[in-house]
Amino acid sequence: MATALKIDFVSDVSCPWCVVGLKSLEQALARVADDSIQAELHFQPFELNPQMAAEGEDTTEHLARKYGSTPEQAARNREAIRQRGAEVGFTFNMDKRDRIYNTFDAHRLLHWAELEGQQHALKQALFDAYFTQGQNPSSHTLLVQVAQQVGLDPARAQAILESGEFADEVREREQFYTSHGIHSVPAVIINDRHLISGGQPPEVFEQALRQIAAAE
Repeated sequence: MATALKIDFVSDVSCPWCVVGLKSLEQALARVADDSIQAELHFQPFELNPQMAAEGEDTTEHLARKYGSTPEQAARNREAIRQRGAEVGFTFNMDKRDRIYNTFDAHRLLHWAELEGQQHALKQALFDAYFTQGQNPSSHTLLVQVAQQVGLDPARAQAILESGEFADEVREREQFYTSHGIHSVPAVIINDRHLISGGQPPEVFEQALRQIAAAE
């Protein structure tokens, strides 16, 4: 009999380590599938920069202001992320990611996509649009295009973005996780009890999934 695990993946569209974490988790889930371990994956909202203006901010300037990173440190971090991405099959074109953007509207669309059964596909497409193609995830035009790309109704997506629909639901979920101590992402919560933080290698997720499934 299959063991079902509920996984809440708390992350932001503009978080590179969230991409690494998701790709690692996906590989781990593929490895444990033969052992009848199945996962129900839910993407939960987190904003690294909730006060970010609509036009965004230069990435290097933002990292210097927020973390005190020098341009040299930022370059080393970009290369480390690029390498980790390559290891799990994701292409980071870090030279194209020259701005940090507000991601609240992207989270509203992700909330809707969950109701439509397309949340995972939309999450992956948004990561690709930002980190591989260097596009603006706060742009309503882009968000509608990406929604259509994964099979969602573009007219419905446009209507959501032009209204405040799902704003309260997203803020409620964000507050829930921050109030429970989640202040950095990715945060992977299994069966509401087990927390794995950071962009871990697939082996770490695989071991955790097997141990948790065995204990259920």
